[in-house]
Amino acid sequence: MIFGRIKPLDAILRTAEKKSLHRTLGAMQLTLLGVGAVIGTGIFVLTSEAAQKAGPAMMWSFVIAGLVCAVAALCYSELAAMLPVSGSAYTYTYAVMGELMAWMVGWALILEYAVAASAVSVGWSGYFVGLLQSSLGIHIPDALAYGPYAGGVVNLPALIISLLVTGLLMIGTKESARVNAVLVIVKVTALAMFIAITIPMINGAHFEPFTPNGWFGEGKGAGLGVIGAAASIFFAYVGFDAVSTAAEETKNPQRNVPLGLIGSLGICTVFYLLVSAGAVGTIDSQPVVGPAGEALYPGSKALADQCASIVASGLTEPLACSKEALAHVLRTLGWPWMGNMIGLAAFLALPSVILMMMFGQTRIFFVMARDGLLPEKLADVHPKWHTPHIVTGITGVFVAIAAAFLPVGKLADVSNSGTLFAFFMVAIAVMVLRKTDPKRHRPFRTPAIAIVAPLAIIGTIGLYVNLPLEAMLVLPVWAGIGLLVYFAYGYRKSHVGRGIIDIHEDDRDTPPMPVPPVPDL
Repeated sequence: MIFGRIKPLDAILRTAEKKSLHRTLGAMQLTLLGVGAVIGTGIFVLTSEAAQKAGPAMMWSFVIAGLVCAVAALCYSELAAMLPVSGSAYTYTYAVMGELMAWMVGWALILEYAVAASAVSVGWSGYFVGLLQSSLGIHIPDALAYGPYAGGVVNLPALIISLLVTGLLMIGTKESARVNAVLVIVKVTALAMFIAITIPMINGAHFEPFTPNGWFGEGKGAGLGVIGAAASIFFAYVGFDAVSTAAEETKNPQRNVPLGLIGSLGICTVFYLLVSAGAVGTIDSQPVVGPAGEALYPGSKALADQCASIVASGLTEPLACSKEALAHVLRTLGWPWMGNMIGLAAFLALPSVILMMMFGQTRIFFVMARDGLLPEKLADVHPKWHTPHIVTGITGVFVAIAAAFLPVGKLADVSNSGTLFAFFMVAIAVMVLRKTDPKRHRPFRTPAIAIVAPLAIIGTIGLYVNLPLEAMLVLPVWAGIGLLVYFAYGYRKSHVGRGIIDIHEDDRDTPPMPVPPVPDL
């Protein structure tokens, strides 16, 4: 029976111990990795989209999205501390609800991380092209700066940055974490300076009307309003769960994984609230409307045309039109040099987000291959670098191709659909496991589980149904493709299905143990 294929928790832990990755990451490194994954595209790029959907009320959107992540993080922490292995929600679901549901979760996570990495690569490309133009006067031809969706041929900068990050990840996790730590410092410093400049200059008049599109886009259109913006900028928080995918590479995971998860989420939430308050409180952040007063959707040609018309008339470009939201705010306020510094910080920092998205996906692939659901060759570990180099290379190629030819506009929403499904399954898994295995040692226990887990379930469903229709439809279509792959390969090759629940027979590629300790950053 498909639903009877549940991998025992003890077997999962034994497998991880015998065929493991290097344990090199501490609590500080995990927190920095989490902050590096979270702070990036959402606050640097999607602030404009949030302004167009919700106006000044996008501050509430950040709060709502953050609360959903908070309750999900608490559920993640309990399971991650109990199961300090790679695989994140996939592994947790395998242990609680069986192989088929675990496959679906893993397949959804592949969608989440791949699309997210591509989206951030395209966002980085925009900053790179703008930085060259404004600072050095170098103009990259449109044919090489944009994909076909924008009248170009290939987004070459996005392609290149994707491949560079892939190479970094193949070299090793420790090296990736150290580079990421530097980038985290750069962008946190830039955001702190943005807050210091804008908060004292807040004008209460800019907050009126506070909810121009209502809470659910009443009378304006589906996907608009505070909740619609929350569903989209939920992308600004994704990545914190990538910390749990690094559990198998973490020293003392029972302590460090919960610290990394909750610590990184708390830091990012505070920054988001302060930055969004500084942005909407200092310049016009009202949604741009069409000639007849109709609502316009972010990423639409109608909005682009209206923004171009506003700029051509000599008026200041609204926040909702800007491709460099935070830099635009500072330039408008008379701080052009600081705006350029924010742009430079985004240019330097966004690769760390690409890194963490790809880091998470390669580890999902790694553990699914280790379970036999994907070709086991993908789980090979490089003898020198001690990383899953094959699957890292494959992931990087696909991310680079998508970034080179696809637009960033809808990618965040598509990524969110996979993320929300994974969070939904984790919340169910933690409640089920409390009933089926109540005596198992839990280094971290989700507080008020009867409240927190249902809130996570309700929150993920609520945000999902407020995504644009096309983004909601991607998940079931992708799931259908996943089922075909599972029954064509994974169902027959599954280790659990073949009665192998402990370890591969051939472990010649296992990294040498024990691993020498690596000090925290």
